[in-house]
Amino acid sequence: MLSSFRGSASSLFKACRTPSTATRSYATAIWKNTKSNEVSSALARSTELYKTYKPVSPGIRHLRRPLNPHIYEGRPLRSLTVAKRKNGGRNNHGIITVRHQGGGHRQRIRRIDYKRHAAGIHDVVRIEYDPNRSAHIALLFNRDPTAEADAKWSYIIATDGLRAGDTVQSFKQGIPEGFLPGFDTKPKSKGTEGEESQRDAAATKAAEASNQSLALGLLRSLTLKPGNVLPLHLIPPGTVINTISLTPDGPGILVRSAGTFGQIIAHEEGGRYSQVRLQSGEVRKILRDCCATIGKVSNPLWKNRNLGKAGRSRWLGIRPTVRGVAMNANDHPHGGGRGKSKSNKHPVSIWGWGTKGTRTRKPGPKGPKNSNKMVIRERPRGKEKQGLA
Repeated sequence: MLSSFRGSASSLFKACRTPSTATRSYATAIWKNTKSNEVSSALARSTELYKTYKPVSPGIRHLRRPLNPHIYEGRPLRSLTVAKRKNGGRNNHGIITVRHQGGGHRQRIRRIDYKRHAAGIHDVVRIEYDPNRSAHIALLFNRDPTAEADAKWSYIIATDGLRAGDTVQSFKQGIPEGFLPGFDTKPKSKGTEGEESQRDAAATKAAEASNQSLALGLLRSLTLKPGNVLPLHLIPPGTVINTISLTPDGPGILVRSAGTFGQIIAHEEGGRYSQVRLQSGEVRKILRDCCATIGKVSNPLWKNRNLGKAGRSRWLGIRPTVRGVAMNANDHPHGGGRGKSKSNKHPVSIWGWGTKGTRTRKPGPKGPKNSNKMVIRERPRGKEKQGLA
């Protein structure tokens, strides 16, 4: 009797020391089956665009969140994330170089594919939330059977309207051969004048022109889809774009925030550049071989959200901002004195830079000669901006 008890105790001890797969799967099942709190769901008031709450506490009285029922509620793909190490806005000497940063919830950085070199059809598996940006991201699966490891899966910035089950494609390497059935993208060799008469040559030229226009129309109908990547010279004027690169093989660095978009204005005849209007209203020249994504960036309602309380800013890693007039004289140029006063000084930052009206960017056409050749029209300011509004 005693020996059987000892045997059962030893087996129980071993089972406790070595966690089994059943235990891990049970914990995972519990995490997957978790549901939202009944109290929070009862207090929620969903409208057409935003989710509001019954004001039973001051923190949720003004809380307003955009409704995104298509967002995946699970965790991201672990292999496409890295740990985010925070330094509170300090450099390697421990000196604060970026103010108002610190704390916040633990986050992982999603590795976003800004270059989109992989050609072929990619399936949109799901749309996910990214804590490191205002826009949503999309998880892509590469259909290419030769792709291995990280080439099979990738994250991109989601275009507005992109949903799970859609397909996107990258034409950064050019239009593949046979993409348009019945049309040849390679130029045909010209014959000599003795081979055919002038009438036949004119008819052939007109037929080739009509075929070329038809092929261009078919090409645009097949390629101009939200989420596809194309060189700027293949995008017609007036098209809305995002994630614009500044070098032909470089990553997309312009127009990546939530709800933003650029627009193709014109292509220079026989030139190297295309004119693109950015979200700020600035019109600038970009190389024709640079690439961009078709469509507008997702989550356009993000700018109308309301955090509701100061604690949510702290969860995001944003620390409080203190006014300069509330500081001492040795802490800020506006500090010191008896009462609230900055002594008729121009508004400046803590380092003495002008904060209202002082231009810090390299000027464009209105500045000195040859100051910024890429900018055609500067962004509207002051009365010009008010007129546009």
